[in-house]
This record gives sequence, C-alpha cells and structure tokens, in this order.
Amino acid sequence: MSTANDLYNFDDLCSWPQSTSDLQPPARLSVFGDPVAHSLSPQMHNPGLNEAGIDAQYVRLHIQPDQLKDALLQLKTQNFIGTNLTIPHKAAAIEFMDDIDETARHIGAVNTVLVDDEQLIGFNSDGPGFALAIREEFSVDLHDLRIMILGAGGGAGRAVAVQAAMDRCERLVLVNRTADKAEALAAELAPFFKEDRVAGPMERLEAISMDEGALTTQMDHVDLIINATSLGMKRTDPEPLPAPLIQPHHFVYDMVYSPARTHLIAQAENAGARAANGLSMLLHQGVLSFEFWFNRKAPLEAMRKGLTEALS
Repeated sequence: MSTANDLYNFDDLCSWPQSTSDLQPPARLSVFGDPVAHSLSPQMHNPGLNEAGIDAQYVRLHIQPDQLKDALLQLKTQNFIGTNLTIPHKAAAIEFMDDIDETARHIGAVNTVLVDDEQLIGFNSDGPGFALAIREEFSVDLHDLRIMILGAGGGAGRAVAVQAAMDRCERLVLVNRTADKAEALAAELAPFFKEDRVAGPMERLEAISMDEGALTTQMDHVDLIINATSLGMKRTDPEPLPAPLIQPHHFVYDMVYSPARTHLIAQAENAGARAANGLSMLLHQGVLSFEFWFNRKAPLEAMRKGLTEALS
C-alpha cells in the first residue's frame, strides 16, 4: 500500500484522480473533519480493508464547514464508496443526505455516509458502537443497566443517551453543567420510557446538574457511569466525577482513550469498580461503518490490531 499524503483537502478532492494518482490501492474512503490530522481512522480501516481483500484505502480529508455540502457532492463523482464524518460535521451533514437511518434520525447526526447509486445515505455508528463496546467490556447490555451520563449535553453524550433510550435501558440519568441542556434532552427521550415497568425508588429518567450533592443522591441507583466529557485528555483536567462517589458495584466507561488510563479509570479501579476507556467504542464505530459500506462482516481483529499499534 502506498500513501502519498497523510492529509488531503477540498481542492484535492475536486481533482481526486490527479491528487491521488500515486496511491495504490485507490483512495475510495475517508474521514471528513476540521481538524482531522489527529484521526486514527486510517490506521484502523486500512488494515481491515487489506484483510478483507478490498481494493481501496482510507484517507483523511480536511474539510471546512462551508465546504461540507460540496465535498459530499464530490463523493458521487469521484468514485468514493463513502466517508466518515467527525467534528464539526456530524449534525450539519443531515440536510445534505438523500436518506438517513433511524438511529441517525434520533441522534440528529450522521457519522457514516454511503454512496449508493448516486444517493448519499447517512448512518450513525456512535450509539450502536457504544452499545457493542459496553457488551464487550462488561458482558452486559444497555437494556439491563441503570445508566448515568456525564456531559449529556454534548454530541457524544447525546449519542449514547439516545442509544440507551432506544435500547430501553432500566434507568437513565443525564448530567450536564448546563442543566437546561440535560432537561431538554430528557424531554425528548421521555417517550422511550413510557412503557410499563415495575416502579423503583427513583424516576426512570432524570436530568440533573453536575453538582456533587445531586450526584451523591444518584450513586446507589446507577450501575454504569459514562464520562462523555473531554475531561481526562489532559493530566491537568479536573475530575469529571468526585472519586469518593464511585462504588465497587459501578461500571465506569471513560470515552476518553488517550491517555489509556485516565484519572477517572484509576479512581474507579482504586474503588474496586470495573472500568474501561473509549478505545473499544472507537473500534466498534469503525466496525459498523465498514459493515454499512460493504454489507458484510468486518475484520474486527485486524482493525483492533491497527488501532492498538497506532496508539502504542
């Protein structure tokens, strides 16, 4: 496999055959982002494509917000199979799709685009990838869990909240510094929690502020704690959750995967809780994207190996 460039841009996309004439196999998949140079998606997808014997490779494309519509249209004319979308394009892309799946519609964002007979079909693998990651890490399904999401007002938090609601989790607590955002999301998700279940001591769906007192009240009534904030990427970041609140029965999933052992994960392990970072979610998002594009089982272990090697 030859890679001429680590990063391409919109002008390159507009003259794709010339821009990538020295690539073998041809670049027919990508990730759009602004910024995008940090993305590990090529290191995950290219080993998978190679393992599957698919004559294509995956590259990064730096696409600015005002270029998104035209860049997506270029996919139709430049022989692309599809693309992934990352910040800041996921929500904006919906209006440019010819069709979207149910998960993308509920989440309100697209992170995977399939070019299908001149049509752009939008999918979202964020929520489903998260559900698969939780099953892999903790051997349990969202349906059976009481879940708390820290940072539910952001894009990542929203995606996992919608997935938890769609999977009819046992209980969902949305936590955000701006309580209004959590309350608005709770109102949107309320229809998923209307079916009959045995009443417990707490409401099945709650929105609270990121206040220690409010959090303390919830800790006996949640199983899975998710950090959907960016806190933990830097060693100087404050704790997303006060360490004394973590109990041995908790599962803790930190969506941050670099560093691999964040302060939150260390605190959870010290408390006797099981914990995992977000690398498994990144992997399963990619696996699902592969399956959307090719309608076949993805080579998960080859993709896992590519990611692991990229981070090491």
